[in-house]
Amino acid sequence: MSALFQQAKVTRITARTIVFLIFDHHSTKIRPNNVIHSSAPLCRPSTQSSNACRNRSNYAHMNKHRGFTLIELMVVIAIVAILTTLAAPSFKAMIQSSNMTSTVNTFLADMRFARSESIRRGGGVVMCPSANSESSAASCTGSSGWEGGWIIFQDLNNTNTRTANEPILRVQGPITAVNTIEAFSSTTFQFTATGRLSLASATHLTFGSPPIYGTPAQRVICIGMGGRARIAIDSEGKPTGNATCSADQ
Repeated sequence: MSALFQQAKVTRITARTIVFLIFDHHSTKIRPNNVIHSSAPLCRPSTQSSNACRNRSNYAHMNKHRGFTLIELMVVIAIVAILTTLAAPSFKAMIQSSNMTSTVNTFLADMRFARSESIRRGGGVVMCPSANSESSAASCTGSSGWEGGWIIFQDLNNTNTRTANEPILRVQGPITAVNTIEAFSSTTFQFTATGRLSLASATHLTFGSPPIYGTPAQRVICIGMGGRARIAIDSEGKPTGNATCSADQ
């Protein structure tokens, strides 16, 4: 009886083991329709919240979005081309306006500097166009074009021309942003001890000329006998090439 009991016990354990192995085999088997072609670890129902399962889900999601189609790329290129074509004229006008404003402000600042230095030094300060403004032997050119640069110096002998012993107070190199800076009459501005100009009459300068700068983009600088300079405005209140300095004269 004892032997039969022991044999039945072993048989029950062996059967239980076989059933467990069969169940475990079927629970971990992956059917062909559910094969995942990746190196990500498998996820069992009991481990869905693990990091490995989350990584596997992210990996599968990333593989769904690999780029964009040729049609999408062509549409984007077409949109960029249209926007560039529409914005190019405005962008060019903005650059021209910025260049003109910078050049005009530089000239006005140097005029104010020359006037204040003449008052401080008791007169004899000259501002004139110079083709060799950045040279140690810089001199006045005597032309009406200021786009080549200019110098401000103390005219010790009151000749309106610079000699080697006369100190240079400020230098402006050639102007590249504006194609022309043309003076109406005077080619030299000599300031007296009171800040006035030694001129027969008031004058003006025109900044910019076609074809680079049209009339709306040009600027007119009015220079009065008192040594002050300002930007002229037209009948519509705009600083254009049509502005005149009649009110200042």
